[in-house]
Amino acid sequence: MSIFADIATRLSNALALKTQLVAVSFTDKIPSGHTSPKQSVAAGCKFWELGAGAAITTDASDHKHCAIGIHTHNIAEASSSQGDELASTLAAMQGLDYVRPEEVALIPVLEKQSRYVSYSPLAECVEVPATVLLFTNAEQSLVITEAIARVDGTAPASLGRPACALIPQVVNSGQSAASLGCCGARAYLDGFDVNTTLWALNGEKLNEYAGAVETLGAANRTLRKFHEIRRSDIEKGTSPSVNESLERLMSS
Repeated sequence: MSIFADIATRLSNALALKTQLVAVSFTDKIPSGHTSPKQSVAAGCKFWELGAGAAITTDASDHKHCAIGIHTHNIAEASSSQGDELASTLAAMQGLDYVRPEEVALIPVLEKQSRYVSYSPLAECVEVPATVLLFTNAEQSLVITEAIARVDGTAPASLGRPACALIPQVVNSGQSAASLGCCGARAYLDGFDVNTTLWALNGEKLNEYAGAVETLGAANRTLRKFHEIRRSDIEKGTSPSVNESLERLMSS
């Protein structure tokens, strides 16, 4: 088993994930074993789901319907029409007061331009990915938040629209972060529902994150049982000390 397959298994087991972890990389050559997308997509974020099932590598032409994604990912060799598409998209959003000019300037954009964006299951990676995407619920997000704070030394950022800006935010800063998504991503992705949060982990720190997630996941499960016992006892009218509650936990 490769180190990335092992990390994928550890994270999936510790968090009880229901979806694959998706590795995202930026390159100037197509990685071995990757294929081109077999279908046209309305937005680049759709590749997050497609990459969970197969190793694919995309270029600007594959993102042609997603001017925002081409912009945030700084993909090279985009067609000349993409500038007009981006301007039209932003004008429509500004007309709705969804985003203002001064807010556009704050949207993260990948600092380094690349020709290709690759997506694959983390378990199939042979090189360190730029970032790894996870789709989680609130309970899983709690553990991830605590693990990132332990490894990165600071609480993770939480971003809003556009969801694709999460990737340059993490790659540029080296700090893992979360996204609450955007209305577009939630429309284009089948699994990005109202109960789901998107996380992006810095690929350079995957082993450290996995260790922290395992430790804190186990601690959360134990402490939850402690609090459940303590609540039950107190609601029954008793007044247990913390040590008495711990003794009840150990004997349960």
